[in-house]
Amino acid sequence: MTVGILAHLAGSRPYRELAKEIAARGFPYVQLALSKAITDVDFSLGRLSPGLGNEVGGALADEGVRIAVLGCYASLIDLDDEIYRHNVERFKEHLRNARHFGAPTVATEVGVPPAKDPALLEKHWDRLHAAMDELVEEAERWGVTIGLEAAQNHLIDSPETMARTIERYPSSCVGVVLDPCNLLGRHNIDRQDEVIREAFRLLGPRIVSAHAKDLKRDADGVPRETAAGSGELNYGLFLDLLEKQKPRGFVTLEAVTDGNMQEAARFIREGRAAARR
Repeated sequence: MTVGILAHLAGSRPYRELAKEIAARGFPYVQLALSKAITDVDFSLGRLSPGLGNEVGGALADEGVRIAVLGCYASLIDLDDEIYRHNVERFKEHLRNARHFGAPTVATEVGVPPAKDPALLEKHWDRLHAAMDELVEEAERWGVTIGLEAAQNHLIDSPETMARTIERYPSSCVGVVLDPCNLLGRHNIDRQDEVIREAFRLLGPRIVSAHAKDLKRDADGVPRETAAGSGELNYGLFLDLLEKQKPRGFVTLEAVTDGNMQEAARFIREGRAAARR
């Protein structure tokens, strides 16, 4: 049973150094956000190419590290036309070049609405639907999967809002990056088992990757992110459902440091192995 890591958690570096560093830490795959992880290449809009993808992806492959997911975290709901257009074009550029990096999926959270005004929320949903109309067409053209990830305070913030979105796009090129901690907050952490089960009921067949971190309540009862295995998440339930639904799928560590990433990786490996018994 394997586990990967967000590439930039091994330190932002020149890409060949990054490849060696990730391999040295024993991770066989990464989620790679290009500009976050790599310091010696300009990845701004218009710069991606098949050659660049082959060079960076090849450097990782030479060290035995695959790219499970390209991260392109940009708001797809911005009401500013210029920002919105830039973000959509950037995501499309990632989709066009993902296969040259060796990545099957390009992932994002969709964006945080700045206000809860119902009229504005409707406009943000319209923006997301317009963006997805373009992105799904691009993904299907290039045979790459869009991985949507829910997160607290984002427009897509729950199993239900994610389900409504992906039901609108039945394309096999639209999938879900499932992070159970992103579905939980102060309002529902005490019924986390119900939330996790509902996520798998609604989204299970569309899961393309999962994230592994944990939540631990502070003195005020607010859940804070921490390394997998050091908080309150019911990992027995989560990994059992994940291995039943998507056996041997990608699981990527978040919220780890140099001091705890190996312990978190061991925890996930052992948990996945136990879920298969």
